[in-house]
Amino acid sequence: MDQLVIAGHGYYSRLLIGTGKYRDFAATRAAIEASGAQIVTVAIRRTNIGQDPKQPNLLEFIDPVRYVILPNTAGCYSAKEAVRTLRLARELLDGQTLVKLEVLGDADNLFPNMPETLKAAEILIKDGFQVMVYCADDPIQARMLEDMGCAAIMPLASLIGSGMGIVNPWNLSLIIRNAKIPVLVDAGVGTASDATLAMELGCDGVLMNSAVALAQDPVLMASAMKKAVQAGREAYLAGRMPKKFYRADPSSPATGLIGA
Repeated sequence: MDQLVIAGHGYYSRLLIGTGKYRDFAATRAAIEASGAQIVTVAIRRTNIGQDPKQPNLLEFIDPVRYVILPNTAGCYSAKEAVRTLRLARELLDGQTLVKLEVLGDADNLFPNMPETLKAAEILIKDGFQVMVYCADDPIQARMLEDMGCAAIMPLASLIGSGMGIVNPWNLSLIIRNAKIPVLVDAGVGTASDATLAMELGCDGVLMNSAVALAQDPVLMASAMKKAVQAGREAYLAGRMPKKFYRADPSSPATGLIGA
């Protein structure tokens, strides 16, 4: 079976989905179920999973036995903040060590701060975390994160929440070609074709939130994304035909024609 393997664990779904921006937790649950995702990411600084007993708890809607809850550090702007947030998440999630690290550098474009990201990743890995890391689409820094011991590299397709799709497929392809750990597109996916393209390029998976949560029909979009990721993966494994510029090639035999 063609599984996504992260930190030694296999997953049949290559679609990872976020929990922010939905109307309510019930809507979040419905979209996640339609997506078929097994890994669900949660912004620890923005979503209650037990930090505040007086507020609704996401884990009452998203079963942590059925899903892998992947805590992330959305909203953190320094390595210190990110490390503290994930240590809190480990306590809240009974020792969970698989985490998603993101350290932002700018409040407007939410581009990653790579020096702080590298610093946080090093600390977290030494502390026993299995780190999936949001990063710039920079092949050199991606390799540095891999060499450091990260569990997965997650380069942005375009700015978080922009829906612009993959703006630099060449850089992404370079990262994929050189990586020996999973590469998952994170940020910028807007519609199903974006997810398919990421998978056709050879990505191991796609993580998304806004593309589903902000769709006019989030549940239907979640279903579309599930199929898009599957189709892209199958197309990648099948191997597309070569492109032939300026020359047609008939799909039926050119010899033995009737009446010739």
